[in-house]
Amino acid sequence: MSHLLKFFSSEIGIDLGTAWTLVYQKNRGIVLRIPSVVAYDIEKKEVIAIGEEAKMMYGKTPEGIVAVRPIRDGVIENLELVQEFLYRIIRKISKFISPILVVGVPAGANEVERKAVIDAGIGAGAREVFLVPEPIASAIGIGLDISKPKGHMVVDIGGGTSEIAIISLNQIAHQNSIKIAGDEMDESIIEYIRRKYNTNIGYLTAEEIKVKIGNAYPSENEEYVEISGWDMIQHRPKTIKISSSEVREALNSPINQIISAISRLLEDAKADLVRDVLENGIYLTGGGSLIRGLDLRIQEELNIKVHRVDYPLETVVRGIGKIVDNLNKFKPLLSKSRKILKSK
Repeated sequence: MSHLLKFFSSEIGIDLGTAWTLVYQKNRGIVLRIPSVVAYDIEKKEVIAIGEEAKMMYGKTPEGIVAVRPIRDGVIENLELVQEFLYRIIRKISKFISPILVVGVPAGANEVERKAVIDAGIGAGAREVFLVPEPIASAIGIGLDISKPKGHMVVDIGGGTSEIAIISLNQIAHQNSIKIAGDEMDESIIEYIRRKYNTNIGYLTAEEIKVKIGNAYPSENEEYVEISGWDMIQHRPKTIKISSSEVREALNSPINQIISAISRLLEDAKADLVRDVLENGIYLTGGGSLIRGLDLRIQEELNIKVHRVDYPLETVVRGIGKIVDNLNKFKPLLSKSRKILKSK
C-alpha cells in the first residue's frame, strides 16, 4: 500500500501565512496565492468559502456566519478550519490521493505549534508533512548560500510576525520572532485615524491605505488617499483625505519596534557572525518590506546596508519550492512526521 501511495503522491510546498497562503507544486511552480481567510457557518458547522471569496466577507457577515483568519501570528489558532483550508487547497491543485507537504513554520514556533501544523496537514490528507523554519526557506528563496560558515541576516516582515534570523551552516544561529508586522501596521493606522479624525475605519480600509501610501522614510512627493469611515462624534459617514506623511507617523511605532528587535538580535549574536552581517548587509523580505523607504529607515538607524530582495512576497514559497524540487538534498534541514497506515 505504501508503495502505491508513493507512486501516486505529489510534492507540494506551502507558505502558510497569517495573511496570505502561497502554494508551490513540483514541476509546476507557484500555483496558488490566496488570503488565509475562512468563512464558516456556525449553525451548520461547515466552511462555506476560503481565500478571496472569504476575505470579501471579512467584517461584513450576517449573524451565524463568521469570516476569520484561522492562523494568528504565524501559528494555527483553529486546527479544524486550517485542516479544511488545506484540504480544499490540496484538492484544488492536485488529484493525487496522498501528497507530501513541505510547510514553512516560524522559527520561534514551539513543539505544540509545530505539531498543530503537522496534524493539520495529515488531517487534510497528506501522506507526509515536512516542516522548514521560515527564515531558512527565505534565505534559500533569496538565493543565499547558507551552507558555508558565514552569517546571513534575513528579516521577514509578514502579516502576523516579523522573523529575524542570522543563518550559518544551514542552521539558524540566532533568531528573534516578534508579533509586530503587517497586521500591527493596519491597527496603528486605524488607531491613528480614530484618534486624529474621530473616525472609525475597518481593517480592509487600513490595509488599502498601507498598500497605496504606506511609507517609513520622508520623500519629496506627498501623496494622498481619500477614504470613507464613520464619524464617531457626528454619528454619520465621513470622507477623509489622508497624506503619506500622516501614514508615516501612524506606522512609526510598529516600525520602531521592528528596528529595535533587529538591534537586540545583533547585540546578542556572536561577534564573528555580526561582522559577517556588517559585511553582507541585511536582507529584507516579506509583505511588510514593501512599505516604501523601510530599507532606508533601517539602514540609516542601524548603519548597516539593507537589501530589498526581488519578489518579497514569494521568497518563503520560492525557498520551499527549491526544497520540494530537491527533497532528498534538503531533508537534513527539515523535521518530518509520517502518517501511520494501519493494515486491515
